Amino acid sequence: MKRRNFLALLGLGGLASMVPAVANARPELELSPSPDIEPLELSEGEWRERLSPAQYDVLREAGTEPAGSSPLDGEKREGEFRCAGCDLLLFTSAMKYDSGTGWPSFYEHVEGHLLTSVDYKILWPRTEYHCARCGGHQGHVFEDGPDPTGLRWCNNGVALKFVPA
Repeated sequence: MKRRNFLALLGLGGLASMVPAVANARPELELSPSPDIEPLELSEGEWRERLSPAQYDVLREAGTEPAGSSPLDGEKREGEFRCAGCDLLLFTSAMKYDSGTGWPSFYEHVEGHLLTSVDYKILWPRTEYHCARCGGHQGHVFEDGPDPTGLRWCNNGVALKFVPA
């Protein structure tokens, strides 16, 4: 066996040993919808009428707004953060913190109002979360948040609507 082939096999073996770690490198959350939530299903045309182009891109096509582009990242008033697609309460201002990422971040969510799925868009598995009522993509959850949960619900600001108290 040539040295080059041997080194390639060693490299592939090392990568293969990382597969289980990569598959588990995300929070696995088992969330279920609140029983009082009625699903909202609209046609593509109805969603396009209801949402701005930026909101449609994030909520319906799982896009991501640029970091630092949302004024909700700096929002400090008391109030509620609701889904921009269907007005479902997702977070309160008491759950928000400054993660320094450029996106509104929360360490907790309103139970039963968010659901999760696995997202492989960047090849690395991430936990994507979406609104339990309309299915609108909100963002991703990571395990680098503050106590007491250790979670960072990293949200696209355009997917939220802030309602002051």
